[in-house]
Amino acid sequence: MYRIFIVEDDDKIASILQATMTKYGFEARRAAKFRDLLEEFEHYAPHLALLDINLPYYDGYYWCRQFRKLSNLPIIFISARAGEMDQVMAIENGGDDYVSKPIHLDLLMAKVRGALRRVYGEYANAAPTQSGGAGLSANGLLLHMNRNELEWLGRKVELTKNEMLLAECLMLQHGEVARREELLEALWDDVQFVDDNTLTVNVTRLRRKLEELGLSKAIETIRGQGYKLTVSEEEGEA
Repeated sequence: MYRIFIVEDDDKIASILQATMTKYGFEARRAAKFRDLLEEFEHYAPHLALLDINLPYYDGYYWCRQFRKLSNLPIIFISARAGEMDQVMAIENGGDDYVSKPIHLDLLMAKVRGALRRVYGEYANAAPTQSGGAGLSANGLLLHMNRNELEWLGRKVELTKNEMLLAECLMLQHGEVARREELLEALWDDVQFVDDNTLTVNVTRLRRKLEELGLSKAIETIRGQGYKLTVSEEEGEA
């Protein structure tokens, strides 16, 4: 059973969220120690967090950064702030998604299930890396999923959430074409409103990270289909 950590100081909203999570088969706990959420978070070890922005003592942006030091779990912000910059700040501080108040519970549940599916579903069954942590390996390229990190010949680069998901999909199909639609679905719950150029931008960013490692030609664009990751040991030797 997935554990959902609800960080909301409005008692009525927190109760509704907890009841909704329980109704759909999840275990849910409401945060109680807003002065020291990190201790409570670490003890509960949730699979997903619902995080308000306006909180006592420290805001949700602060706590999101603290949670990220301990876990790569999905974090969905829930806030009455509906401005575009608030959503940008949420993502920039480590959040994965954003739901504005008043909360549409059906939409929230769709986002919760989608986030859990991405992180713990079909892609979570990958073999461990040689270092022992959860991750993937392709011809010596290591993806450390618990640290959002790529490693090649001892060199390492940190990845954003989207870069990690993209690398994961490409490495699972190493040497084969990963379709654009498949990559979009892995990165976003509702691809209907995602600009196709957004995927291109994320692929470009991942390419730059691979170039930092010395893999300048690892991702090939397959016109009209998608992208193919091929890690060449000869390139590494060169």
